[in-house]
Amino acid sequence: MNLPAVSLIDPAGAEALRAQLDAKAKPLGALGRIEDLAVRLGLIASGPPPSFDRALLLVFAGDHGMNAEGVSAYPSAVTQAMVATFLAGKASANAFARAVGAELRVVDAGVDADLSPHPSLIASKIRRGSRNAAIEPALTSAEAVAALESGAHIALRAAAEGFDILALGEMGIGNTASAALIMHRLAPAPLAECVGRGAGHDEAGLARKTAVLERAAARSAATEPLEVLAEFGGLEIAMMAGAIIGAASAKVPVLIDGFIVSAAALVAIRLVPEVKDYCVFCHRSAEQGHGTLLAALEVDPLLGLDLRLGEGTGALLALPLARAASRLLSDVATLDDVLSGRL
Repeated sequence: MNLPAVSLIDPAGAEALRAQLDAKAKPLGALGRIEDLAVRLGLIASGPPPSFDRALLLVFAGDHGMNAEGVSAYPSAVTQAMVATFLAGKASANAFARAVGAELRVVDAGVDADLSPHPSLIASKIRRGSRNAAIEPALTSAEAVAALESGAHIALRAAAEGFDILALGEMGIGNTASAALIMHRLAPAPLAECVGRGAGHDEAGLARKTAVLERAAARSAATEPLEVLAEFGGLEIAMMAGAIIGAASAKVPVLIDGFIVSAAALVAIRLVPEVKDYCVFCHRSAEQGHGTLLAALEVDPLLGLDLRLGEGTGALLALPLARAASRLLSDVATLDDVLSGRL
């Protein structure tokens, strides 16, 4: 597996950054967790962080063979339809991206369709959808590795273009099922705590989904991250994990969206523990299991808005907080400047 190296963040600079914040024209600690975020972003940048004016949302799309078992309330064809909606600029993520001044691109990691070229579409399809993880491995080891490496390359290319912060989102009908299985093995956590309603299941649908995931979990005893990823998929999750590793290697912070992106972050962290400090967990979703997953990673997200859409919407809503934290270090006068009139 050819993944880029990630440097461990040196915490030694935190004291100097805290001193800078404490000298600002405000009471000590008055901006709470925004100050913590400013320190984190400063450590990633090894100095004053950029203003994050160039932000990119990457929406990774892929289909899941396990959806044939009824793990989602929607058919797999919705994945392709939603990709078309993103490319037309009409999805919720498009509206939010425009609201916060971020560019949006869609990554075809494994949509079960042939997609037409589009300026905002990154064609990186590994295969047309994963296999049915309830009866066989979702991906071969080679496919999982290819998805990880492709995701890393996409993130590195974005950094080379000058994007200074990445937000990750996803689109894949049935992907809460794969994310739940990944969480079950890599958090680890009891499967019952990992399975939620996803996009609209009623009680009967949730019971059916749980039974399918119990069968899938019983089929494999995998616990190593790459093996878990191959057993349970999906391609968009694997490619997002690679993108997190690629961004971290370029010292670009990554805004982590909801349950599925957090599952991808879990894979990335289990593979390359150093990437954790480059991840900004943006919100706690309403999906069952997300809070437990965040607790397993020992992270506290910035927002709690009961979101459960995905697409990177929660990551986009946190982008202004990252920009504000950056400007706290660069744009705010010190108390000495205020008292001496040097403004």
